[in-house]
Amino acid sequence: MAVEFRVLGGVEVLVDGHRLDQGPARQQSVLAVLVCEANHVVTVDRLVDRVWGERPPQRARETLYSYLSRLRRALRPVAEEARIVRRSGGYELVVVPSTADLHRFRALAARARTAAHAGEEDEAARLFEDALALWRGEMCPGMDSPWFAAQRETAQVERLAAVLDLADVQLRLGRHGDLLATLPALADRHPLDERLAAQLMLALYRGGRPADALGHYQVVRRRLADELGIDPGPPLQELYQRILISDPRLAPPAGSDKPHSARAATAARPRQLPAPPPLFTGRGSELARLDKLLAPQDKPDGGSVLTVAICGTGGVGKTWLALRWAHDQQDLFPDGQLYADLRGFTPSGEPADPYAVMRGFLEALGTDPAGLPAAPQSQAALYRSLTADRRLLVVLDNARDSDQVLPLLPGSPTCTVFITSRHQLPGLAASHGVGRLTLDTLDGTEARELLVRRIGADRLAAEPEAAAELLHYCAGLPLAVSVLAARVISNPVLSLTDLAAELRDTATRLDALETGETSGDVRTVLASSYLALDPDTARVFRRLAQAPGTDIGLPAAASLTALPPARLRTRLRRLQAHHLVQEHVPGRFTCHDLLRAYALELAQTEAPAAESDAALTRVLDHYTHTAYAADRLLLPHRDPLPPAPTADGAEPEELTTHDQAMAWFTREHTVLTAAVDHAVRTGHDDRAWRLAWALTTFLARRGRWADVAAVHTTALAAAVRLGDPAARAESHRALAWAYTETARLTEAHQELAHALALSEADGDLRSAAHTHLALGWLYERQDDKPAALRHDQCAVDLFTSLGNLAGRARALNAVAWDHARLGDHTAAVRHCRQALAIQRELGDERGQAGTWDTLGYAYHQLGDHPNAVDCYEHSLALNRALGHRYNEAETLVHLSQTHQATGAVEPARQTLHEALAIYLDINAPEADVTHLRTLLRELDGSTAG
Repeated sequence: MAVEFRVLGGVEVLVDGHRLDQGPARQQSVLAVLVCEANHVVTVDRLVDRVWGERPPQRARETLYSYLSRLRRALRPVAEEARIVRRSGGYELVVVPSTADLHRFRALAARARTAAHAGEEDEAARLFEDALALWRGEMCPGMDSPWFAAQRETAQVERLAAVLDLADVQLRLGRHGDLLATLPALADRHPLDERLAAQLMLALYRGGRPADALGHYQVVRRRLADELGIDPGPPLQELYQRILISDPRLAPPAGSDKPHSARAATAARPRQLPAPPPLFTGRGSELARLDKLLAPQDKPDGGSVLTVAICGTGGVGKTWLALRWAHDQQDLFPDGQLYADLRGFTPSGEPADPYAVMRGFLEALGTDPAGLPAAPQSQAALYRSLTADRRLLVVLDNARDSDQVLPLLPGSPTCTVFITSRHQLPGLAASHGVGRLTLDTLDGTEARELLVRRIGADRLAAEPEAAAELLHYCAGLPLAVSVLAARVISNPVLSLTDLAAELRDTATRLDALETGETSGDVRTVLASSYLALDPDTARVFRRLAQAPGTDIGLPAAASLTALPPARLRTRLRRLQAHHLVQEHVPGRFTCHDLLRAYALELAQTEAPAAESDAALTRVLDHYTHTAYAADRLLLPHRDPLPPAPTADGAEPEELTTHDQAMAWFTREHTVLTAAVDHAVRTGHDDRAWRLAWALTTFLARRGRWADVAAVHTTALAAAVRLGDPAARAESHRALAWAYTETARLTEAHQELAHALALSEADGDLRSAAHTHLALGWLYERQDDKPAALRHDQCAVDLFTSLGNLAGRARALNAVAWDHARLGDHTAAVRHCRQALAIQRELGDERGQAGTWDTLGYAYHQLGDHPNAVDCYEHSLALNRALGHRYNEAETLVHLSQTHQATGAVEPARQTLHEALAIYLDINAPEADVTHLRTLLRELDGSTAG
């Protein structure tokens, strides 16, 4: 399907020429913003500001998400051509720029200026006319935000510039008669534009109307004097004087002499680009980025050579992208294209000598080999002379470093240089201001499309699960996808299922990704990057692969490698420069899965096992001890866990505040959950259980019950192997908590029965008290209020006998809730007051948050709504400060019910919407989400009634 986006004269989407329904006006505004910013991420806040300006509606974000959802559905039939993609922090319309009229206008205008600069006037005129034909009226009419007003003004300036540039070309072509039909009206709309005035005067003069030309000058002179208090500029005054004396230089051109084109026709025009990649797939946003980086620029000061480097890891498709763009844009380089493979990372052989490459370039530019100067410096001077004032493209593929590239840079700003390298070339960026595009792996859709183009859609459709597994193991690396496709094509009896089985084992995955030839061996390609590292940096690369999780922060990496942070940063910068690791957010490093698999191979073969185990122990201790310290800051009144000694070289992070602890868990919780499994797989059961214990508070506050269940299932198995009944009981309780909150109540009973039996058999009264408290909550969820009260009172008695004040207060709050649910609200208030007194004395904010919520509920049932609201507000403030989002949502629901009881319908509705937003954000159980939506419908229904 052919899709076209229009914003120049009304917002429209055409699919195969038919108009697509874009919904209401504001929804069209959202689409218009994304079209204007095509292939760039627009944050949610900017979308809201650009669509509504200073008057956003009360729930602007929710409305925006609704519009985006509808637009994404509307574009689903043309997803291969255009799609709205959710990115981190915003949304992006991924589309070929030429499908949007605004961007096509800009591209055509840029090409027209390039043609004009090259003396190709007829081509320039045609391109300008094509660009201006795209305008059907005002840009985005009726869209009234300040941003749209600014965009309209900018676009109109660009449109006028194109009109005036076309007029200059037409004057050089002698088409002044055509201009006399259009320029007078334009001059009326822009009476102070001296460039336009000059064009009209010259067209009038050449059209045999010198008196009208002189008269127009007087009109412009008076307007400038009256409105701006200035005289016409020297160019316009000089044109006036020339018209007065009928200067022959103003006569229409006698012919179409084009010195630049004549010169280019007699010079050698090398065409050295290799064939375009036949199965090139995806990379639309990258091509658009290259268009922007390599757009022709006016350089009145002489400028410098336009140079761009595509950087990225081996096998990611840098050369294919460079050749695709170069072939698509050959028209921009009428004097030819030079190409050289610099062999910077070729597995066999040395990198190319840049002066040997230069000699090849000189011969391609027409130099007699016998006449080449001997000295490299003289050859370089000749190279710069031959490329001067020529519109040449120079492609330097597979560069090793900046020193290899520097001699091959032309000296003329009319040339463009395209470099590909696995190195970031920081020296070149610093000395020559090189633009850089870092090429990442393919996304899932692009990787699948590449495999389809290689082996055919029928093969994928026949084994869809195996195909998905293969693409997962390829990690988006185009070389890996191509290698697998080559194996399938070359061996007809090899099924995708067989291949997937080969790739499933991490230890042998890279063996499956080779074709028997060096150029088609993923391991060899990765090794050529690794072998370019110094020994210390190579050691860090091997160590990073041992870290659990998909990324690692700098402090954890310091423990893993036993290096001071400053030295580690230096080595990480070197790995980044070689695209062996990526700093995907500040201070956090990752690499794609195939690089990690290669590094793990190296870690197992190039270092003693004891050294590798010591590194893993250090990083696990870093995570376990930092998590324990962070948990103590989140829940200081939780029963402490006796600390274990840290391994030599492990340096836990120093956290001192609750906010720092929450921020650390937020950054690390995905890695920490992976570390629990990793610890068990590598025989570190004690560390696995301790890390799961330390994670529980944070995960519960975020309502991440699936993660709680996952880590404690693993931790329970570790505790069984450790033979630790207290640890087993703790994990049983954590599992029961997760099951209770997700309505798996039968399983929760089973877990708590195990926990209670372990506690009683071991004589552990503290553990038994916690288990009774958990049973009280479970029976409350089953609406068995007497059983809940019985277990909660048992917990009060046990905590009291142990002198555990924090536990006693928490159990008193539970008893208060039970009384409130049984209708004894006075008793509930009394027990809440007892609990609050203890919690205030202890400074237990987490406990107070829960007790204030219970007290609010009791006052609500007593009909004391002002006190209920006050209690809920106390609870909300504490839960928000603690980051306890799940409890925050529950308290908001209770507060909404009190508002509704007092007739405050709008506050009731608002608090329910806030609670629903939290549940959706933390992926709360579907039952909770459904319950809230039901409450909202009931509230709306009662209001309507």
